[in-house]
Amino acid sequence: MDVHNTLFDGEPGWLAHTLARAGESLTPVTGTLADGTDIRRHDIGLLELTPPAGRNNPGAEALIVSAGIHGNETAPIEVLNALVQELLDGRWMLACPLLLILGNPPAMVAGERFLQVNLNRLFAGAHRQAAYQGNGEAERAARLEQYCEAFAHRHAGLALSHYDLHTAIRPSHREKFALYPHVPGRQLPSDQAGFLLEAEVPTLLLQHKAGTTFASHTSSNLGAQSFTVELGKVMPFGQNDLNRFAGIERALRRRFRGEPSPAPSGAGLTVFEVVHEVLNTGDGFEFHVPDDAPNFSEYAPGTVIWEDGQQQYRVGSVPESVVFPNRAVPVGQRVALMVRPRPD
Repeated sequence: MDVHNTLFDGEPGWLAHTLARAGESLTPVTGTLADGTDIRRHDIGLLELTPPAGRNNPGAEALIVSAGIHGNETAPIEVLNALVQELLDGRWMLACPLLLILGNPPAMVAGERFLQVNLNRLFAGAHRQAAYQGNGEAERAARLEQYCEAFAHRHAGLALSHYDLHTAIRPSHREKFALYPHVPGRQLPSDQAGFLLEAEVPTLLLQHKAGTTFASHTSSNLGAQSFTVELGKVMPFGQNDLNRFAGIERALRRRFRGEPSPAPSGAGLTVFEVVHEVLNTGDGFEFHVPDDAPNFSEYAPGTVIWEDGQQQYRVGSVPESVVFPNRAVPVGQRVALMVRPRPD
């Protein structure tokens, strides 16, 4: 059996197949690689791989890796596609169960962040809201939740990790950083900190409350060690300098193969915490951060960040930095996060 042909209907690879069939509803298909790894295409842009019984899984882990939740964030998509091709070509053997996801194929085809609703605000059940019924992105969020839940159930005896890979709309003073979803009482494991450093992601932002992102869903509801990983700048397909993404590619390949982690070297993670969430309060709301401000732009104590005629927010007694500033959001939604380094 030609597994490649079976999985991708004659298209030259996973990404090409996903783009060519983005709007279609596909029947699941399965195959087996030459080394005995089972591979199943559940849906458009979804592959599940299971090593043969008895193969050593040194980390005793199962991994979910997603990219393309925003369709124009193409570099992580290309990284995952290349790793899949290496595996299909038999260049190495998989050591752990793996669920790989290209999140929003129609937006990928359009080269847009999303088509109707930001997919990364529709998880943890948010897709069930009445306003989103009949929306394609809400339906996709529901299906992705189901696939992840089934995967976690099948591998309930293994440690579960989820890495949701992104690139950012705007520049950043810290090009690569990860967000760690809030789960009460949870502490960052040292092996996860080591993985981020191995992936050349030196900055971690601790989120302050549960949210409706993909990583927050798998973290809160599936017990996964989950991270939203920002890896650089948005670029169209074919225009990414993939050398800038070599760290995450090497780190993922090493995990997929079950190889030991490299010895730590250099400085540890720089950890930030959220001190204030800026929300659009409606009429009279003014946000004083420029539209072109990079992520992690720092503001001095006393700086007014926003006001609405009745209330305002000033930076506290130590400098604070802004992350994800975006004034063009509906009333009640997040405009930005104000963060500062966590005290040692």
